[in-house]
Amino acid sequence: MTSPERVFWCECAWLNGTVEQGVVIETGADGRIAGVRTDIEAPPRGAEVLSGLTLPGLANAHSHAFHRALRGTVQVGSGTFWTWRDTMYRVASGLTPDSYFALARAVYAEMALAGITCVGEFHYLHHAPGGARYDDPNAMGHALIAAAGEAGIRITLLDTAYLASGLGRRGRGEPPGQQQLRFSDGTAEAWAERADGLRADGEHVRTGAAVHSVRAVPAREFGPVVEWAAQRSAPLHVHLSEQTAENDACREAHGCTPTRLLAEHGVLGRRTTAVHATHLSGEDIKLLGSAASGVCMCPTTERDLADGIGPAPRLQRAGATLSLGSDSHAVIDMLEEARALELDERLRTRTRGHWTAAQLLRAATEDGHAALGWPEAGRLEAGALADFTTVALDSVRTVGALPRMAGETAVFAATAADVRHTVVAGRHVVRDGRHAYVPDVAGALADAIGALH
Repeated sequence: MTSPERVFWCECAWLNGTVEQGVVIETGADGRIAGVRTDIEAPPRGAEVLSGLTLPGLANAHSHAFHRALRGTVQVGSGTFWTWRDTMYRVASGLTPDSYFALARAVYAEMALAGITCVGEFHYLHHAPGGARYDDPNAMGHALIAAAGEAGIRITLLDTAYLASGLGRRGRGEPPGQQQLRFSDGTAEAWAERADGLRADGEHVRTGAAVHSVRAVPAREFGPVVEWAAQRSAPLHVHLSEQTAENDACREAHGCTPTRLLAEHGVLGRRTTAVHATHLSGEDIKLLGSAASGVCMCPTTERDLADGIGPAPRLQRAGATLSLGSDSHAVIDMLEEARALELDERLRTRTRGHWTAAQLLRAATEDGHAALGWPEAGRLEAGALADFTTVALDSVRTVGALPRMAGETAVFAATAADVRHTVVAGRHVVRDGRHAYVPDVAGALADAIGALH
């Protein structure tokens, strides 16, 4: 038996849905967990001590990195999702491959500080202003991949088809407006040809596909996107029924809901994740569940944009697997996303206990990684990727809880500010609250965002 490359001693660790004390995690040179031992009262000689609750790395299953530049600037006055979108378009118009790399590197470093070890980047900002192609047609996507690598986290680049500005008459699709020209490849075939050129360089990256929404991709164009993902056994994501206006337009154009439209065109399935799924009919819920599709809920964005509360418990009971995302990055805090899922449902139903802390942590870890095409991540067990994060149990928010209740403390009291360590592939990306590769994350964010204004 070969010696482990690194040994970590965890004060507490979340193993298979329960909290164990005195846990040793051994990692190998291949970046995977070589072994896990429990009931080890004191750190072995040479072990790195992780004080607090060690969790599998958190998975952010839905991100638009450039939306981070909107934080705080869209909180003045009233408005709707659609007025917020106008501001988002203005920010997008100023990005180049270089400035997007700088922003995304800082955003992904912020994610690492929050315990996130893998992000699903729903990427549709493909081209130069006016729609001109860069010399490298995937320059923006490659900038995101490089940014994640430098920030020390894994990424699934969900290259997104975004072809139209609206459903139009009979669902034929309205031509993209000036703001959307940066997003559109013209046709799904042209999208697939460009996406074929993505260079997934590095062990930290995998690729997938996305249909932006039934608003932005005409139904006749779904096929090439679905086929591209299927040929690669890659994840396929889609924004679904985030606003009631989308549902109304789809019924007018197609005589059915967006979920029914996706089902009829073969978009739903085990590798498909519907994002938001906020405004669903009973039939929609059955369709998603019977197809074993996943659903990524983004509670902090959905409440920030006043979108509504999706029927998450009914979706899960129907057979859908839940994951979590920070989407527009109103905050980057997967613990907040997890508790918001439960707390929003408490507000709606005036009852408590819809999910246990263990179920919410699974959505934020194992099930999120699976939705992003990393089924070997999200668990603390031999053979899994050695990606984990440690939450302090002695901060003003978390101190005082019994060790056996550490999971409940993490979900319902801790915040991203309580993350002390983040380990990816067995190596510290964050140690004692400091990023190993981006020493001044706040400064990097300030510089990158300031350059856009």
